[in-house]
Amino acid sequence: SMLVNDREKYEAFWKEFGRQIKFGIYSDYGMNKEKLQDLLLFTSSNDNKLVTLDEYVTGMREEQKYIYYAAGESTARISQLPQTELVKDNGFEILYLTDNIDEFAVKSIGKYKDKEFKSVSSDDLGLESPEKKEELKAKEEAASGMLDELAKALDGKVTKVVLSQRLKTHPVCLTSEGEISLEMEKVLNSMPTDQKVHAQRILEINPEHEIFGKLNAVKEAGDSDKLGKYARLLYDQALLIEGISIENPVEFSNLICDLM
Repeated sequence: SMLVNDREKYEAFWKEFGRQIKFGIYSDYGMNKEKLQDLLLFTSSNDNKLVTLDEYVTGMREEQKYIYYAAGESTARISQLPQTELVKDNGFEILYLTDNIDEFAVKSIGKYKDKEFKSVSSDDLGLESPEKKEELKAKEEAASGMLDELAKALDGKVTKVVLSQRLKTHPVCLTSEGEISLEMEKVLNSMPTDQKVHAQRILEINPEHEIFGKLNAVKEAGDSDKLGKYARLLYDQALLIEGISIENPVEFSNLICDLM
């Protein structure tokens, strides 16, 4: 096949018709996925080159359980997402999904060669040791009053505020639970329909970042008003990182000045 014998030619063909192949996988409830999945190419976090699913799985490390992917509007944006930190830190390859059909196609496939697809934004990345998980749980319990108050201040914008296992250097990120991811929400809501869908958003805070200590101190001091301001500021920051526009840029800049 062209994919094997003339990679350059195939990649040129892919740029022209790849989208149709992905639609072929997604349509008819994934009935044709077996025939088409080996034709897919995705940009890899390793050198930004195009790889097939077979190449990804063949290159997987022994201890790696999942095919990791991250979705966004460009490879440059995706590679900067805080959610990719832990996966990259473990030396695992990530597939960058930049086409708005990509995540729908991947969800239709479900598993490839017995390996499940896993978004870098999903609940459990399967990377934390049991000890680390226990440690995080204890921290979260100790901070539960503060986290609840942040969630309350974000009144309906997020389902909860949690401590993050996936962040290394960034203070905050937004993830989602349930079937609809943030990227899928963006895609579906850009379509001309009255039905707007909403991902169940979760605000994640990095317990290793100095912001966590600051939030605890504000809670200790009993300053609910200030804690509410921090909640809104961190949420807006997380939205901007995701490439989602914030409702009130003026309030955002005022909050920054207030808290400085």
